[in-house]
Amino acid sequence: MGIISWIVEGLIAGLLAKLLVPGDDPGGIIVTILIGMVGAVVGGLVVGLLGGTGVTGFNVWSILVATLGAIILLVLYRLVAGRVTYRPHPRLASLAW
Repeated sequence: MGIISWIVEGLIAGLLAKLLVPGDDPGGIIVTILIGMVGAVVGGLVVGLLGGTGVTGFNVWSILVATLGAIILLVLYRLVAGRVTYRPHPRLASLAW
């Protein structure tokens, strides 16, 4: 697959994942494409471990596999981001008005 195919497939998979898993996610079009592209790799690994065929090109099956991987990434992101809280440095906290 060429780079343009990866970008288009990543965009489609990232958008589908964000539609299927609504909520507060990281944001713009570039992040959506990256989530979809990395999701294609993750989805391919998961499907491959289950004995199936991963991403095989620009087709419906590959988009579904990439979407599965993007959904896994979004769920993991929410688990990690949900635990992160802002704690100011003690010296900076004393400067707050």
